[in-house]
Amino acid sequence: MPTVDGAPAAPRVITPGRFAGKAVVVTGAAQGIGRAVAERIAAEGGEVLLVDRSPVVEDVAAEINARAESSSGGYGYALALAGVDLEQEAGARKFVEVALKDYGRIDVLINNVGGTIWARPFEAYDAEKIQREIQRSLFPTLYSCHAVLPTMLEAGSGTIVNVSSIATGGVNRVPYAAAKGGVNALTKALALEVGRRGVRVVATAPGGTLAPPRTVQRGPGPEGEREEAWYREIVDQTVDSSYMKRYGTLEEQAAPIVFMASDEASYITGSVLPVGGGDQG
Repeated sequence: MPTVDGAPAAPRVITPGRFAGKAVVVTGAAQGIGRAVAERIAAEGGEVLLVDRSPVVEDVAAEINARAESSSGGYGYALALAGVDLEQEAGARKFVEVALKDYGRIDVLINNVGGTIWARPFEAYDAEKIQREIQRSLFPTLYSCHAVLPTMLEAGSGTIVNVSSIATGGVNRVPYAAAKGGVNALTKALALEVGRRGVRVVATAPGGTLAPPRTVQRGPGPEGEREEAWYREIVDQTVDSSYMKRYGTLEEQAAPIVFMASDEASYITGSVLPVGGGDQG
């Protein structure tokens, strides 16, 4: 998707030791917001399992471990689990199995898999594309919550952070908006169901986010002037809807996710936090 300029450099503000002793799973960790979150949690002492479909996640884990080796302590290590398809329930069961084998528990799960595949007015989607969008941006979170819940309930504690989107109020992405609306509903309903049993379920809803070019593309990208115009409408609407009239940065998205995952947010559950420069979605 096209990006826009104008976002200031956001400093990474590290809280040393905030995740010390925590076992954290981050899905979609090979790039973008997921990678930024994983790197920050490791910098704050968490042991992180990076889950992704792409083998690039192994390079990310190696970089985190190199920093841990060169640090004077307090930096967490990472494991990588590549080749995992979280659009299928078996993929979610796999990362739970690996995390329990290596860490013995899962304290925090951050569900970051999803993203628009196509951009077009709703009438221009066919049934197959609608199905693909829902499969990509709802089912990974649904399956991952379902897979991790038994171990958290058994422990009587745990935090799930779902990454939604303010695109629930955006143009040219109705199927994606429906999927992320489902993530919001899942967050609230599950939080109500398990809150008294020690498990928190929260979400952030990122707005438009500046990021380096994607290593693994979500979809085919725009073809021709008409599709380019549909993508441009998304960018224009995203900027117009932001009170700050710009896209955010990866650090500006990672910071609230990491806060919601931390013990500092211990009395927050069932909430979906918009992170769109004022756009509420």
